[in-house]
Amino acid sequence: MRAMPVPNAVSRSGSRVAWKWGNIFKLGTRYSDSLGCTFLDKDGQPKPVIMGSYGIGVGRLLACVAEEHHDEHGLVWPVTLAPYQVQLVLLRGKGTPQAEATADRLYTDLQSAGVEVLYDDRDESPGVKFNDADLIGLPIRLTVSERALAQGGVEMKLRSKSDKSIIPFNEGGSPYSVRAWQRCRPKSLPPSSR
Repeated sequence: MRAMPVPNAVSRSGSRVAWKWGNIFKLGTRYSDSLGCTFLDKDGQPKPVIMGSYGIGVGRLLACVAEEHHDEHGLVWPVTLAPYQVQLVLLRGKGTPQAEATADRLYTDLQSAGVEVLYDDRDESPGVKFNDADLIGLPIRLTVSERALAQGGVEMKLRSKSDKSIIPFNEGGSPYSVRAWQRCRPKSLPPSSR
């Protein structure tokens, strides 16, 4: 931000980047005339109401979020605005069906705990799935794979960070308890509103 001199001002002004995310329109008396919408002025005479309208553009809001929250791989949704809190990625592998059963149960249990989940169970390569997850940019990626299961849990990665960690199974043999979710959930993540 560069300060700019203002004649006869006590302080300096500055400039900042801004986005237009809404509209205000002065409609005048066009609609009030045709609808007969009037008010009484101070002399008791009917006058047409001067109308206006405003609106927030949802598409503009999304563009503002994308402009402010992205990196070279795609969107990085703020937790409070993300359409889903978690992207669950299933990597089936070539071995047992344990990864799929675990991912299905994790999906169900997270939803039961009020977590909004986008479940990627497509038959695509891990690279395609991870690239798509980065492009979509949901705050948390949970990956269920044979490798993570062999390490005793599921892989967790925050979209805003590069490091990954394994969320271990709890004493009941399940990584999908509310307690496990709370351990990986960022502090700023609100409970589900749906």
